[in-house]
Amino acid sequence: MLYRENGQFKTSYRSDQQVFPILQDRIAVAVFLALAAVAVPWLASEYLLRAVLIPFLILSLAALGLNILVGYCGQISLGTGAFMAVGAYAAYNLIVRVPGMPLIVALLLGGVFATLIGVLFGIPSLRIRGLYLAVATLAAQFFIDWAFLRIKWLTNDSSSGSVSVAGLKVLGFAIETPAQKYLFCLAFLAVFAVLAKNLVRGHLGREWMAIRDMDVAAEVIGIRPVYAKLTAFAVSSFIVGVAGALWGFVHLGSWEPAAFNIDRSFQLLFMIIIGGLGSIMGSFFGAAFIVALPIILDNLPVWFDIPIDTALASHLTFMIFGSLIVFFLIVEPHGLARLWSIGKEKLRLWPFPH
Repeated sequence: MLYRENGQFKTSYRSDQQVFPILQDRIAVAVFLALAAVAVPWLASEYLLRAVLIPFLILSLAALGLNILVGYCGQISLGTGAFMAVGAYAAYNLIVRVPGMPLIVALLLGGVFATLIGVLFGIPSLRIRGLYLAVATLAAQFFIDWAFLRIKWLTNDSSSGSVSVAGLKVLGFAIETPAQKYLFCLAFLAVFAVLAKNLVRGHLGREWMAIRDMDVAAEVIGIRPVYAKLTAFAVSSFIVGVAGALWGFVHLGSWEPAAFNIDRSFQLLFMIIIGGLGSIMGSFFGAAFIVALPIILDNLPVWFDIPIDTALASHLTFMIFGSLIVFFLIVEPHGLARLWSIGKEKLRLWPFPH
């Protein structure tokens, strides 16, 4: 009976429309952020930070961007990995070619370049939809993979397309240890999550959802499909581009175009399907699930002394991913986020059945 809103009266429209209208939610989020920012860097091991938490934060940010396009606007995209690559390589070129370029500015400008490419490949969405749009964004994936492999100027004349960065600094402070990199990614994710949440709750988010539900009816009531779809592509590509730059600079350190291939695009699509389409929280759930599941499956035979070949464990991971996607599409299309919201609704009514 702790999760109740008795006595929490709303005396203004502003208080009624706040992101977390229930006091317990606000306290829980504040405590969670405090633990994530203070306790985790001190208590987590280097392996946990490098292999789990940093990838989780960056992939959550990428899934957040993709969810805006697919979940909120209903525009299917299979080129997310390509937009991540644009953000990573654009930020790399800015660092290499512009003396004294600040790291944060380079990361954000990498997102701007990804926005330009995303809008360019989003133009076909004005005339096509569904599977045809997915094929158009898939073309972006193949084209950008080819560009970073063949156009040497984009990779600073690297023959293999691989590049590397080192000595990351923000305002003179070095970002070297896993804890520092974790906090850096956490700050980006927190800022973009707040911005995305407010965007989808505003008039722009309502336009995206109207286009998603029925674009013809949305146009009849005065919503411009061109503006709504292209802004969804722009916002999504910007966030994904920043996530790609973080993935290359902070997590990998050195990378090649294969780091952002079509497998990455499908991985992000799986995240938002399992986590929940059209849900900010679903992006976090999906990223946590996708990051943690392979690690659990790899360690499960060790925990229970079951002799399983490495190749078999890898195949089992893909089989479980596919099974879960089919399960969520049939049983709960809104994913883990919907199960979370149902649990909260029941907790607000407990112990009463109505």
